[in-house]
Amino acid sequence: MSDKTPPPQVWPTLRASDARGLIKFLADAFGFVEVVVYGEGDRVDHAQLAWPLGGGIMLGSAGRDLAGDDWALRPGSFGCYVVTDEPDKLFARATAAGAKVLRELNDTDYGSRDFAVLDPEGNRWSFGTYRGEPVPS
Repeated sequence: MSDKTPPPQVWPTLRASDARGLIKFLADAFGFVEVVVYGEGDRVDHAQLAWPLGGGIMLGSAGRDLAGDDWALRPGSFGCYVVTDEPDKLFARATAAGAKVLRELNDTDYGSRDFAVLDPEGNRWSFGTYRGEPVPS
């Protein structure tokens, strides 16, 4: 990411049964950086985690009353692909921290080296070297 790269304008979001536990796991297992967490006790009203290569996610505690929750995402229903420059090191880190392996570290036919794991809430995370195709000009 260069100095002229705009900050992310798309923020994937998720909910968690144990948001504070998930924040710790995402930092320990994957290397997300906690930017801010708002809430009291075990409840997280809003958290922002940054990805070191750019971008990030937002998350919060799942509401007890889903009928009155205008952002009622079910914990464990999230999936995300994240770019990494060091998939082998990240795979070792993630599995050492207890991430459940869905797809072992592998080389794809489109040139990426990647893997997929589950976090403790059941969310699916795929990490790889594929950075996507350039935006047409």
